[in-house]
Amino acid sequence: MSSEYGVKYTPANVEKATPLANVSISGLKSIGIEYIRLQWVDTVNNIRYRVIPISYFAKLLDSPRPGVSITKVVFGLVFITTAPGFPPVGEYLYVPDMNSIRLCPYAEGHASVMGWFQEKVPIKGPDGNLTLNVPMCPRSTLKRIVDDAKANAGVQFLVGFETEFTLLKSTSPIEAVNYHGWSNSPALASGSVEAKVLHEIAEALMKSGIELQMYHAEAAPGQYEVVTGPLPPLEAVDALIHTRETITNIASKYGWRATLAPRLYMDNCGSSTHTHVSVHSTGGSWPHAPTATNDLTSHEASFLSSLLDHLPGVTALTLPQPASYLRVGDGVWSGGTYVCWGTDNREAPVRLCNANSPSARNFELRFIDGLANPYLALAGVLGAGTVGVKEGRKLQVLNSDGPISAANMGEEKRKKYGITKRMPLSWEESMKAFGSDELLRDILGDELVDKYLAVSETLARLMKADTEAATLTRLVENY
Repeated sequence: MSSEYGVKYTPANVEKATPLANVSISGLKSIGIEYIRLQWVDTVNNIRYRVIPISYFAKLLDSPRPGVSITKVVFGLVFITTAPGFPPVGEYLYVPDMNSIRLCPYAEGHASVMGWFQEKVPIKGPDGNLTLNVPMCPRSTLKRIVDDAKANAGVQFLVGFETEFTLLKSTSPIEAVNYHGWSNSPALASGSVEAKVLHEIAEALMKSGIELQMYHAEAAPGQYEVVTGPLPPLEAVDALIHTRETITNIASKYGWRATLAPRLYMDNCGSSTHTHVSVHSTGGSWPHAPTATNDLTSHEASFLSSLLDHLPGVTALTLPQPASYLRVGDGVWSGGTYVCWGTDNREAPVRLCNANSPSARNFELRFIDGLANPYLALAGVLGAGTVGVKEGRKLQVLNSDGPISAANMGEEKRKKYGITKRMPLSWEESMKAFGSDELLRDILGDELVDKYLAVSETLARLMKADTEAATLTRLVENY
């Protein structure tokens, strides 16, 4: 009897191009596209865009360097406050990436396009050569790391996301649209507004060319989950941003607020952005080299080894706000507080899925939430893991495949499993670990790390209101 199960995805068989990627301007007009949303994600994970009539957008594309001017302070803006280190002088050129164009079914006549931040004129880069690259551009940073992994480590990645969100009918006070539980039928009763909203979200995602695998009710009041299929990392994050915009805009049409807030109810589950990553050799084979676990390929094991080594620092990118740590804990299925991994172990920050089916196997990263800029989060994760592949690191942490979680093992047993580190238990701990992780600085660059820390400190200060209730309202109204 075969142990193979699950859908087999490879870099060769996923559809990378969006349905509109090769459509001409006249073709876009013929299907009713009248406006382009030129869209980006800033350091604090706000989605921002400029709406451009397609007639003017066509002129931009015909210009010598297509793009719009954006102030350089863009990566230091926290609402209307500027973080230290971001002077109000200078502009970038934001260049559209037409490979990213997608239909916006939630906004008639609109399509969205992501892009790249570039210098207007070449500047001297860290290597002394002239460049247009902007080190703070999250999308460019992710692309650079993915390209390096393929060229210098011989690996490619596929990434899929689970988007958990809560539907609220009031943000002050916080009031969910219902109080039904996990996968519970009444949460999507036929004819209910909830069922209409989720159905409309599903239809919109599929019309925009995003593979929808499923949707269902989650455990907390008003909580739902949308699962989308894997793509290469850059395309996957682009699709995630489109998914989030689809969810929030359709919820808004019904007078509701869809929030990615990590935890609204301390007596119930929180919301995450569970991220599924599969590691593929560029040779196209699935070598099953002996490792410390006997379950992983050599590339998978080396990737995981380095990621676990640097997980405390990476969390500054994946759990970026004090509110993120309201979700983190032992015994609440949030990934636990010990640096470890395990087959189908939801109390580990890294869960191995489809362990016995190599063609469908992937790592579920349970330490990423909806407050994180997903380009930067994935850049940190893939960058740290790729170094392990390059160096052929051996995985020292054993498979915590149960039935006892790391938190309940006891110190002696944890040592036998190689579990010697805790996850950061607070925002302050994660930021300190990030700033002092020399490997992450080498991967991301000192400028990005230092400025990210400055922006994060500003954000943490501004997200805090006079009361806990007001702080929570501020959170759900912004994320």
